[in-house]
Amino acid sequence: MCGIAGIVSFAKVLTDTQQIQQMTDILAHRGPDAQAIWTEQHVQLGHRRLAVIDVVGGAQPMTRTHRDKFYTIVYNGELYNTEELRQALITQGYTFTTTSDTEVLLYAFIEWKEHCVERINGIFAFAVWDDSQQSIYLFRDRLGVKPLFYTQNAEGLLFASEIKALLAHHTIRPIVTYEGLTALLSIGPSRKPGTTVFKNIFELPPAHALQFNQNKMTTWCYWDVESKEHKDSLEQTIEHVRELTIDAIQRQLVSDVPLCTLLSGGLDSSIITAIAANTLKEHGEKLHTYSIDYEDNAQFFKKNDFQTTRDGYWIDIMSKQFNTVHHEIIIEQEQLVAYLKQALRGKDYPSMVDIDSSLILFGQEIKKNFTVALSGECADELFGGYPWFYNETPFFPWIRSIDERAQLLQGSWQQRLPLKDYLQQAYQDEITQIPTNDKRQQLFYLNRQYFMQTLLERKDRMTMAAGLEVRVPFADHRLVEYAWNIPWEMKTIGGLEKGILRKSFEGILPKEVVYRKKNPYPKTYHPKYTNGVQKILQQRLENENSILYELFNHEKINELMQSGGSSFRVPWFGQLMAGPQLLAFLIQIDMWFEEYAIELVEH
Repeated sequence: MCGIAGIVSFAKVLTDTQQIQQMTDILAHRGPDAQAIWTEQHVQLGHRRLAVIDVVGGAQPMTRTHRDKFYTIVYNGELYNTEELRQALITQGYTFTTTSDTEVLLYAFIEWKEHCVERINGIFAFAVWDDSQQSIYLFRDRLGVKPLFYTQNAEGLLFASEIKALLAHHTIRPIVTYEGLTALLSIGPSRKPGTTVFKNIFELPPAHALQFNQNKMTTWCYWDVESKEHKDSLEQTIEHVRELTIDAIQRQLVSDVPLCTLLSGGLDSSIITAIAANTLKEHGEKLHTYSIDYEDNAQFFKKNDFQTTRDGYWIDIMSKQFNTVHHEIIIEQEQLVAYLKQALRGKDYPSMVDIDSSLILFGQEIKKNFTVALSGECADELFGGYPWFYNETPFFPWIRSIDERAQLLQGSWQQRLPLKDYLQQAYQDEITQIPTNDKRQQLFYLNRQYFMQTLLERKDRMTMAAGLEVRVPFADHRLVEYAWNIPWEMKTIGGLEKGILRKSFEGILPKEVVYRKKNPYPKTYHPKYTNGVQKILQQRLENENSILYELFNHEKINELMQSGGSSFRVPWFGQLMAGPQLLAFLIQIDMWFEEYAIELVEH
């Protein structure tokens, strides 16, 4: 994967490259292998490269001329139907000088213009400068696996893979309005599609495109799921889910650099590992697999409704059955605490704290030997793997703490930051966009737009902070489209969450793994971690200029700190942000205001 940045200004001729260089340089972690910028009168494009396909020939920014018109691309992503596209373009008269997917993507745009994305299977965020039209086009993949942010001001249009690259431009200030802070504290770390917590900085939503020229800026949605009757029988559905899943995994095994899988021993990562191992075996290769755990976790693990067991037993079954070379990465508690700042910088705003920092540490260890990994995100959102699909909860069921969140605020800030009102309005706004009246289908859609986006963002930012590319086969849009219309009774066949996916891989996976109860990403239970975040929070609270003193009820914050977070009775977000994770979240809020020099304004 890579990092991209751009400046487009029709108000003046762009001659100074200092700003685009700074924006590009700050994305070095996304592309440690190479960097380059390209300039024309009104456009500057920057690229940081993580070389995966055609290491020599795939350099960017890439320019091609067709019928006396030239086009330049910067691209972050991976195409999984490169050869099909290449052959289709060859029949149209195009010739290729590289084996890179970048060249294929650029010619696809030249041939089919903005409709090119309708033909692509892949994960991507890319920009193409069309010189003949004096227009820049931005595109983002259907599920939002790859990020793309932008802002428009007197300079023109600025865009980048991460918010920090926009903030590196001298005209962009780190302004957060009351509404932005309300969003962070009410539905965070999830976000309303297309928004960020920063004033006038937007995210191009998944499955959207943008065109900017000297006349105007236009955005549009080019894809969504389509509700229709599911006509396949149970047997046909099982077979089709299996075929689509296997094809998605095998497509994503294409790489010119070393590749591995992340293995938790759960259903989703085990499916990916099994198919990858079998495919590599055909070429005489062994698959390497990686899992994560925490120092002394066996000693302090506490069973709960979400995490019923530890992962080691099932990982061992999978590794032995598929003859993988397995690596277990153990994260130390001090590392988790120390990396809270790196996690904040990776995301550009407070988020999932030690879950984020553990992913950076995990990615750094994997990166020592591998550049690409496959991971099991998105299967739960497609097939109904979360507890809230079975227990009715109003609004966003992964946020059950809205009243408790509001009560943490100082009295005057409860009025300025109406957390519950914001959450309810965000829910109502989203519901009106959903192409179905079925309540459970609406929940699936909300999961895809909010919860899944949060997990995909976490995986991209944290692993890319380590220079590791992570692919997510369950985000294949063909699988998403098919799963959308599978009836609930089929999805939960056998009375099990993700029943249809389990049935599809009977006989391929060990039976114990097929019917293992879902576990979320592992977290630490060690009191050393709790003690570590308590100590840091105490130190930060000693600073009377801390934003924590301004925003939060002192009595409740002290109670939280003294109890190690246990006085907050429900998870802040999802299944894992509870107890000491909430203390870490408060630490990140304080760090954020300090490190980013946040300017908090009313409007």
